[in-house]
Amino acid sequence: MRSWGVAADSAVLLQPAAAGFRAPSADFRHLASSFCHPDSRPSFSAKKALEEIIYCLIVQKFMEKEIDMIPTVTTSPDPTYQVDSLPNQEHKLESIHSPDALEMIQSHLTLILGERVGGPLNTVVQISKLKLGKLYAASIMYGYFLKRVDERYQLERTMKTLPTKPRGRRIFDELKPNPLWDLESMVQISSDDDDFDGDETKSYRLRSYVMYLDAETLQRYATIRSKESISLIEKQTQALFGRPDIRIADDGSLETPNDEVVGITFSGLTMLVLEAVAFGTFLWEAEGYVESKFHFMSS
Repeated sequence: MRSWGVAADSAVLLQPAAAGFRAPSADFRHLASSFCHPDSRPSFSAKKALEEIIYCLIVQKFMEKEIDMIPTVTTSPDPTYQVDSLPNQEHKLESIHSPDALEMIQSHLTLILGERVGGPLNTVVQISKLKLGKLYAASIMYGYFLKRVDERYQLERTMKTLPTKPRGRRIFDELKPNPLWDLESMVQISSDDDDFDGDETKSYRLRSYVMYLDAETLQRYATIRSKESISLIEKQTQALFGRPDIRIADDGSLETPNDEVVGITFSGLTMLVLEAVAFGTFLWEAEGYVESKFHFMSS
């Protein structure tokens, strides 16, 4: 299993907890007290410790689900070399999501693979590591967003507080652009008629619920809450694909002179995206757990 530099003794700071994660030990609570005080600011070492704890919690969730994370992507002079050497784990990766969220993830995959979703998945394609890295990072953010909005949707459905029927509105035009991912393109919304069948009292699916949210709420749900999580996404992506060599040309355009090309099957690409979405899901859970203990995001 790959690592982006988590300290070897970080796992020692975790002890069993009934909440599904391992609870921070007394040593980490002592460390956390140095930056959780309202009048103090997080130090560099404290921020690094937070990242490591969150990462350990994420890796723990993958281990609990018996999911092997994809190793570092490397190139090879062999044109038949493939990065997707792990066994198919699609079922395990899909099982961590609710049926409603899984429906939207399938739409996300369809958007990426197009008509190839129903075609031969063992076809090898050549794609740059930079593009793969962007796709991976964007899919982490999508998984983070999806888990966040799905929790609210499931709660409102359980409490029977869902609005009778969401009215179709063009809310995406009001969202601020994100340099890494396009929320409108990733959230594939069908017409409400597909969800209701003429019965306005019937509970609708998650994809229509997303369409019901106002622009401000949707923007907030699509935003990563902490700098530590943003840094972790960057490090996780770089651990898998390496640090990209990006240069600014004289005309202001971006150049990637050393971008490498790798071969990957559509099946491997599917596994890559599903792992990233799962990572984003676990990131939301781990970030929330650590925040509930130390309130580091209010620092």
